[in-house]
Amino acid sequence: MRTRRGLCYPKATNDDESCRLLKKRKVELDGDFAGRRDFFDSLPDDLVLSLLCKLSSTAGCSSDFLSAVMTCKRLNGLGMSSIVLSKASRRMLAVKAKSWSESSHRFLKRVADTGNAEACFTLGMIRFYCLQNRGSGASLMAKAAIASHAPALYSLAVVQFNGSGGTKSDKDLRAGVALCARAAFLGQIDALRELGHCLQDGYGVKKNIAEGRRFLIQANARELAAVLVSCPAAVVPPSWLAWSPNRVAGDATGCPLLSDFGCNVPSPEPHPANQFLSDWFADRTGNVPGPGLRLCSHTGCGRPETRRHEFRRCSVCGAVNYCSRACQALDWKLRHKAECAPVERWADGEGL
Repeated sequence: MRTRRGLCYPKATNDDESCRLLKKRKVELDGDFAGRRDFFDSLPDDLVLSLLCKLSSTAGCSSDFLSAVMTCKRLNGLGMSSIVLSKASRRMLAVKAKSWSESSHRFLKRVADTGNAEACFTLGMIRFYCLQNRGSGASLMAKAAIASHAPALYSLAVVQFNGSGGTKSDKDLRAGVALCARAAFLGQIDALRELGHCLQDGYGVKKNIAEGRRFLIQANARELAAVLVSCPAAVVPPSWLAWSPNRVAGDATGCPLLSDFGCNVPSPEPHPANQFLSDWFADRTGNVPGPGLRLCSHTGCGRPETRRHEFRRCSVCGAVNYCSRACQALDWKLRHKAECAPVERWADGEGL
């Protein structure tokens, strides 16, 4: 790799020498020599790599990066180096389900091999749920989780809560709570809400209603803050921040920050991995992941069941099913609140 030497980084010994080199540079740029010399080739590799790393980490989509590295042979070689791919952002790694191919798989694998947590999580989700390669998919998600990737930690928690990829006896509630706690520590909103419900219900952890409420309120506050940061002009109704000391637990008419579902704000943009799952099953199998299997009813999730009756149904209507309490809360605000109607009984399944 070329470093700080050559024309781009002149080594001046004194002020007179610096002026002489600058004048020489100006003559080269203004004279006939400039027409014959490619100054891009004079740039050291470390500078080009720095620029490519910046592009890789800030690209809005994969085409922004790929169109740049395909410009010339040198950019292509440096752009595919491990130091650049390890900085790839979530948006740059977003893959469309309809354009999935073996080359897409190889590219994600190459990025994941550099230790990029986003690539490990995305490819892990695709392998685990879409390609049904459970062991490899879980291993990649675990690799991302070790790097403190919050979505990967929460996804593994959902796998443990449901026993995904195995039988009902493979559920490990304590492991799910531990993974949720780690993701919640990193500020993952879904994990905070899931952990709050676990503590309230004594699900996989000792029951502690007060601590569960605290986590739910924190999740609701973070959710509201995220919306206000992304849209500063949004108006927050005073009732959302008002607290009534006479409020009864579970009362939906009180302050939304104190509710089980949070404020009625727009759902966050789904992670590209979840969007891939949604598009994959919608385009290829008509929303059916397999015989007798169901998708999570929250449209931003995309997770399918890996065995019959893995997900639990709504305890009120029985018409929808969710992989987690976090997905239930998001779908409730998005649409189910207006559709949920009590029924006396349904044929099979479990209630949330």
